[in-house]
Amino acid sequence: MIFSSLTFVVFFGLVVWAMVAIKNQDHKRTFLTVASFIFYGWWNWWFMFLILGSALWADEFGRLLGKEADPSRRKRLLAIAVAFDIGALAYFKYTNFFIQSFADSFGFSARILDITLPAGISFFVFQTMSYVIDVYRGRIEVCHDRKKFLLFVAFFPQLVAGPIVRAVEFLPQLDKDIQIRRENMIWGFQVFIFGLFQKILVADNLSSFVDAIFKRPEVYDTPTLWLGLFGYTLQIFCDFSGYSLMAIGTAKALGFDLVENFRTPYLSRSITEFWRRWHMSLSFWLRDYLYIALGGNRKGKIRTDVNLVLTMFIGGLWHGAGWNFALWGLAHGI
Repeated sequence: MIFSSLTFVVFFGLVVWAMVAIKNQDHKRTFLTVASFIFYGWWNWWFMFLILGSALWADEFGRLLGKEADPSRRKRLLAIAVAFDIGALAYFKYTNFFIQSFADSFGFSARILDITLPAGISFFVFQTMSYVIDVYRGRIEVCHDRKKFLLFVAFFPQLVAGPIVRAVEFLPQLDKDIQIRRENMIWGFQVFIFGLFQKILVADNLSSFVDAIFKRPEVYDTPTLWLGLFGYTLQIFCDFSGYSLMAIGTAKALGFDLVENFRTPYLSRSITEFWRRWHMSLSFWLRDYLYIALGGNRKGKIRTDVNLVLTMFIGGLWHGAGWNFALWGLAHGI
């Protein structure tokens, strides 16, 4: 189910109607959680068990970390919790990439496995990881309400394509009453329409022009190739930014605030500034949970540079399972 479909319009209309009709706050949260799982399972209902398992795993290890005082045991608990998330992401997203890369390196053919990539797995895995890490670091209290935690992980506006929502930002909002307000609906609708404009009228229309050029670049002259390059630059921004705006607008209409994800990134004056304005929820996630964990800038100039390059290399692979993404991330790191 995508935001630009008639199916979603009907789905969201029913969700808003139910949220207005239901008066009990606990029942509202339960309904919103169920609706979010239905949204996620619309494409493939089997994957509801994956996101449920990921949420319950993080919830349980958060509780264990909250009870454990021994530093070495806390480290082991954190390692096990993070290993599950990374393992799930690696299996679904990178298994065939690793197999193919290994086969190409040694010059033999390999059988590609029939693995379907679950929608949004890169996003909800990062969400659950950030929660467990924040509990370990003492930056957030353990969530003892399992229903609230499930809603945090499965909240449908940001589930498929972000922004990446952290527990420290979202869980406190669930402690307040959920109310459908007219001003939030108007503001959210305006943001959603602007995102829809970017996605449908700009990105989708540019894609047919850009795809034709990228498919057979040798048949086009130089000015057309430059137009294709600039067209793709605009297309990828409007596609990603548009979807983020639709997610932010949808959440606002329901009374929730999601973080800003794009801030005119093409006006940046450097690569560093670009990554502070492009896909900001991912950039700050990589900074706080990967770059700092590697040592950040605390261990000298050379180690800082290595940490930056490694962080961006992994960030490139996060965007897609291919050496083109890896090299793109590496180039930005350098």
